[in-house]
Amino acid sequence: MNPARPPAGAAPARPPAGMVYAGVRGVRFGYGKAEVLCGVDLDVRAGEVLALVGPNGSGKSTLLSVLAGDERPASGTVHLDGRPVSGWTAREQALRRAVLPQQPGLSFPFTVGEVVMMGRAPWARTPQERYDEEIVEAELERTATAGFRARPFQELSGGERARVSLARVLAQRAPLVLLDEPTAALDIRHQEAVLSIARERAAVGDAVVVVLHDLALAAAYADRVAVLSEGVVAACGAPSEVFTDELLSDVYRHAIEVIPHPRTGIPLVVARR
Repeated sequence: MNPARPPAGAAPARPPAGMVYAGVRGVRFGYGKAEVLCGVDLDVRAGEVLALVGPNGSGKSTLLSVLAGDERPASGTVHLDGRPVSGWTAREQALRRAVLPQQPGLSFPFTVGEVVMMGRAPWARTPQERYDEEIVEAELERTATAGFRARPFQELSGGERARVSLARVLAQRAPLVLLDEPTAALDIRHQEAVLSIARERAAVGDAVVVVLHDLALAAAYADRVAVLSEGVVAACGAPSEVFTDELLSDVYRHAIEVIPHPRTGIPLVVARR
């Protein structure tokens, strides 16, 4: 049953840990005649980091866009916070999910501070608006971007833009956070920092979905991983259960070895050479 529609601009109720907050059932999606998702089922739970991994072209980013409601599937259902995603207005969706695209960009010369403030737009003319400045400042600090808040976004390096865009997403304060390759332009230190932030958001009850190419990062930070292969979910579960030599070698079409870390036991994924 769909929940009663909340008052316009009202903050969505925070989901309890473990609750299925979003997901897809039987989703098929394609571009022209090329089918990218071929009947995908997946749940996204509050209080966890779910990593989407798989080879190039396996459907990871497309699945993230479908979960966000930005792409409409040819068939199947997409649900968010107890109702079909299409049943929410654009503003209601923005209060419930925040999206970091793979290549964030802007056409106008906004400053870093202005870009992060854009994350607060869904809360305009609500009681939460009075916290805008405080939240923006907190996310600038969290992403180590406060030092260049006055600089034009377009003058930043690729890694700096990625961190500022993450700050904007975090400032939105949505219960579902969707991140498409947030570590792609970052060095090791900032990769670890970004995924630590993802874990922090999950620890306070948010549902976090992150597209990753680095299987070692997925193993270290995700509660669950969904391995996509040719438009289907080949496996989904804890990294220690899903990451096996046989599965990954088959999916990536390259010999892969999975070795438990000698100190932590976290799976280390390496190509056989």
